[in-house]
Formats: sequence, C-alpha cells, structure tokens
Amino acid sequence: MVKQTTKYVLMLAVGLAVMAMSGVAFGQTDQAAVEVAQQESFGWMAIAAGLGIGLAAFGGALGMGRAAAQFFDGVSRNPGASDKMFVPFIIALALIEAMVIYALIIAFFLQGNI
Repeated sequence: MVKQTTKYVLMLAVGLAVMAMSGVAFGQTDQAAVEVAQQESFGWMAIAAGLGIGLAAFGGALGMGRAAAQFFDGVSRNPGASDKMFVPFIIALALIEAMVIYALIIAFFLQGNI
C-alpha cells in the first residue's frame, strides 16, 4: 500500500514540475519570428475577407433568386394568394440580405486588423 501511494505522489510531483516549466518554455519568443508570422497572417486575413464577402454575396444572390422565382411561380399559379405570400417573401429576402451584411461586417473587421 505504501508503494502505491509513493507512486502516485511521484507522478503528481512530476506532473506539477512539467506544468511549472511549460510557462517558461513557451514564454520565450523570437521577435523576428513573431513579426514574420504577423505579416503572413495579414495576407491570409485579406484573402479570408475577400473570399468571405464574395461567397456570402454569391450565396445571397442565389438564395434571393430562388426565393423570387418560387414567389412568382406561386403567384402565377394562384394570383389570389399573392397577398398572403408577399409578407413572408419580403421577410425571407430581408433575412437573406442580413446574412450577407453580417459577412460584410466580418470582412470589415478582418480588414481593420490588417
């Protein structure tokens, strides 16, 4: 029983020693390497911002086009139901546009970090 307890105490001591040394090991940085990494990340942020807003605009345009096509198809099949379908159609377009605007805001935030 004493051997078992000694083994656990030793494992705990080694674990605490490793955790205590990890802060020192990861705390030292090379300033030149940090600057190079930051410059590389700025380029990736610009690419991410451009691709993000491009894909969001493309997806939003496709969604709005499909919504409009289905709305006009429904109205052409049943003109009497156009009043009931108009408000949900406008709300759907507003929600699609909101998603594109959110992507635009995120792209602006990414560009602000560059």
